[in-house]
Amino acid sequence: MTATTHTAGPGGDTPADTPADTPADTPAGVPADAPRTTRPPVIADGPGAPHEYRRNTSTLHARDVLAMAGAAAAALGLTAVLFGRVLPFDAPLGFAVVLYFAFMTLYAVLVSLDDNGSAVRARLAQAVVHSIAGLLLAALVFVVGYTIVRGWGALVHLNFFTEDMSGTGPLDPLTQGGALHAIIGTLEQIAIALLVTVPLGLACAVFLNEVPGRYARFVRTIVEAMTALPSIVAGLFVYATWILLLGQGKSGLAAALALSVMMLPIVIRASDVVIRLVPGSLKEASYALGAGQWRTVRTVVLPTARSGLTTAVILGTARGIGETSPVLLTSGIAAGLNANPVDGPQLSLPLATFTLVISPEKAMIARGFGCAALLMALVLVLFVIARVIGGKPPGRLGKGQVHRRVIASARDVERMSARARERDARPAGAAPPPGA
Repeated sequence: MTATTHTAGPGGDTPADTPADTPADTPAGVPADAPRTTRPPVIADGPGAPHEYRRNTSTLHARDVLAMAGAAAAALGLTAVLFGRVLPFDAPLGFAVVLYFAFMTLYAVLVSLDDNGSAVRARLAQAVVHSIAGLLLAALVFVVGYTIVRGWGALVHLNFFTEDMSGTGPLDPLTQGGALHAIIGTLEQIAIALLVTVPLGLACAVFLNEVPGRYARFVRTIVEAMTALPSIVAGLFVYATWILLLGQGKSGLAAALALSVMMLPIVIRASDVVIRLVPGSLKEASYALGAGQWRTVRTVVLPTARSGLTTAVILGTARGIGETSPVLLTSGIAAGLNANPVDGPQLSLPLATFTLVISPEKAMIARGFGCAALLMALVLVLFVIARVIGGKPPGRLGKGQVHRRVIASARDVERMSARARERDARPAGAAPPPGA
């Protein structure tokens, strides 16, 4: 006699008479010993369906947080005992170093209680990487915050942005004088430097990639050597050639040339690396369509590497905009506004910061930190403008480019329609007109 079992279906208590030695998934009418294929289990939908739990893929778990908190608390207590009772030290830097190493040691011990050696090493590597990132972020926040706090007394006055220092003395309050002359000088000098550096840098980078040979290798070697050129050497070079040899006076143009000497190798080197990353298949496709070498460079290589070239220009600008020594040698110091970069001394924000901070007067020091804060804001504005201009990824068109593509497509449709109408209106057997 064969035993039967009663099972309840998903919708209620419906009995199912199934032999005990027969698999539950054997269809009706099929022998039990027939070969079967494995089928995935069917998950029923509805209120009675089993609940699916999402797997946690996070690398940070509760036990890791507890281990870090416990290690931090233990390290703080141990370091306090060592510095307060055992060691004859009280330096804050030494306290921080001992605290960090104690935390790493105790954290490794706590993690080793639950995990193996590879997991301990992985946790320690994560802790080191995150601590370094936090340290760099803290240093950046400290530098920016300290500069803004020290210069806030000058930044809150409108005259700091609208007046120069021609009629202001060291003992005058912050309600008099400003940094207008330094702002104008910095903007003009960096603009001239970019006008010189960007075309020459991009052209040299394209030359190094498109015209290989011994001369290109020689130029690349010189560029790599000039990357580590000290700023004072660039200033001395322009001072010896432009001012002494050619007889030109100190001016904003001379300072811009010195900045160009410093920025040019940075832009060339970074642009060279970016252009090398353009896939060769894109250039080969352009050549296959009949485009020449320089048309391929203009329409394929440079647009594809646009975001990287923008980054190269940003790196060069950041290198040149904050330099003081070449500007001091080539532009001179001026207390008043000089908007003519080719005639007379012209001050810049880095040079103004240098000359004002070394003053013993608090008002002058506040003006110097205010100039430093303006310089950081100017670098941020230039960075945002550069990202807006060249920040789109390859293949994504801007609004103007899309509009021009639509207009060109409409012209093509109109031209093709006109040709089709002429072809339909031409008598049968007539020769097409020349050029059709």
